[in-house]
Amino acid sequence: MSAAARHRQHAGLFTQRVRGVPPDGWNAPAPVEGWAARDVVRHLVEWLPGFLAHGAGVELARGPSVDDDPVGAWTVHAAAVQGLLEDPATPTRTFTNPHIGELPLDQAVDRFYTPDVFMHTWDLARATGQDDRLDPAYCAELLAGMEPMDELLRASGQYGPRVEVDPDAPVQDRLVGFIGRDPAWGRSG
Repeated sequence: MSAAARHRQHAGLFTQRVRGVPPDGWNAPAPVEGWAARDVVRHLVEWLPGFLAHGAGVELARGPSVDDDPVGAWTVHAAAVQGLLEDPATPTRTFTNPHIGELPLDQAVDRFYTPDVFMHTWDLARATGQDDRLDPAYCAELLAGMEPMDELLRASGQYGPRVEVDPDAPVQDRLVGFIGRDPAWGRSG
């Protein structure tokens, strides 16, 4: 799957969850300690622009603030990222970062941002009582890619302590536990 197609798929599901948040649901607690539902959107909208600006000189269009309009902020942001990935020149542009080196811009977005959107879909869905099911094949792909880098990922500060999950649990639960979330968070009953 191309970077543009993968982003379209996963950002599309996140967009459905964003649009499914009731107006009074944006301050609901999220599975990330100290975050509310609004903060899940804020994280995705705010970290990528700096990453792209510093690594590739790309300036993404900005929408309204997440505090004023989380749906509008996400919609503008997702469209800007999709437009970047669909630009035929993007794969020929270089992304440079002191920690990861150089790679084509579309691959940088596909490796670092799109998986973040995918995983945070679970957070937003759980925070707001929506369908939290994720694509099991992509869960398995991400988990297989991250497990060998467990120590490095923990040291980066980007993931909380791993939550132990039964090795026979569904792959989504194992991925969620790996990134530091309790798969049972927010489940009623």
